Amino acid sequence: MEFRVSVVVCTLLLTFSLFSHHARGEASGSAFFIDSSTHRFIRDRSSNDEHPSMLLQEVGAAVSVLLGFAPPSTLSAASSSKLNEVLIPNPFNRPRAVFLLEVNGINVNAGLEKIVQDNAMFSSSIRSTNIIDSEKVNIQLPDENEVSVFSLDEQLEDITDREISDFSSLIGGSYAPDALEPLNGVLTIPLANGNSVNLHMSKKAERNFVVGLLSLTRNVKRAIQMHDDLSQSTQNPAELLTGCFNGIKVFQEQAEVESIAQHGVELLLATLTKLFGSLQEAYKGQIVGIIYCQTTTPQESGKKFDVIFTPHHTARWLEEIKALNATGPEVVLVRTTLAWITGIILLISTLLGICYLMNMPLTRDTLLYSNVKLD
Repeated sequence: MEFRVSVVVCTLLLTFSLFSHHARGEASGSAFFIDSSTHRFIRDRSSNDEHPSMLLQEVGAAVSVLLGFAPPSTLSAASSSKLNEVLIPNPFNRPRAVFLLEVNGINVNAGLEKIVQDNAMFSSSIRSTNIIDSEKVNIQLPDENEVSVFSLDEQLEDITDREISDFSSLIGGSYAPDALEPLNGVLTIPLANGNSVNLHMSKKAERNFVVGLLSLTRNVKRAIQMHDDLSQSTQNPAELLTGCFNGIKVFQEQAEVESIAQHGVELLLATLTKLFGSLQEAYKGQIVGIIYCQTTTPQESGKKFDVIFTPHHTARWLEEIKALNATGPEVVLVRTTLAWITGIILLISTLLGICYLMNMPLTRDTLLYSNVKLD
């Protein structure tokens, strides 16, 4: 009887472990670690593990470490080992600047790998295809004086044809405005595979997508201006640029043709390539990019990373109950006497030394000229 019970228990445990492993193996997103072009902060991707898995908490801990701060104390030993596999373990070589962007609405299992391989920046980055949890993560940072957090979520309320034309020039495209009605032209952008896509500003879905890209571009330019101001200050805090891009999700919901929505991913990656190149130039290579892509439901359309500040505890100094009068007349008399006695002794010693040096006989049998015999 006991043998049968043990067999049943073992079977249940084995089944539970298989189901839990399957559940943990389901990817809920992809994380891209984009290293600097002039400095090395990220390890090379191992050929034995082409698609390493990470927890969302580990990605948040990696942000803290790259900013130059200690990871959370709640991080497990296994997660610390995972960070060591991704980040170069040199505490004196941290970029102290991170570009963290969440992208909602990308299906990580439907053509994303092919799009990434065609992109020069993302193809050489470390990719984690198995982000196996989707709970919100708090990025713990110290006091606000030690780190500057800049939001990239501000949306443009009004745009002009000139801004659209400047954006098209930034990513190597062109814009043909409508002579009769403003903001009604056609934006043509070449893709990495040699094709091109046309976005009609007269269509609501395509216009909203372009506005999202323009907002992200303007926010990055504002972040660069902020970095220039901080670089001239004496504090030199760490910098975290964080935001969430929902243009892909909205584009997929409103686009009439699914292929156009698929091209939106390629356009976003092309835009991020140009923007991160500008950040690399402004920060002189001292910045790392982390792009987190996920397929979200309407209930999970919010941000996954929240920034919280944990200020240091103020030091408590011991306070004297009764202040000592250290400048009394007795103390002054003792100090003055010791100073005079020490000065007189030093003066007499100096004079005696000079006299002996002046009257030293010039013979070779003195101690000064004597030879040391080893035998």
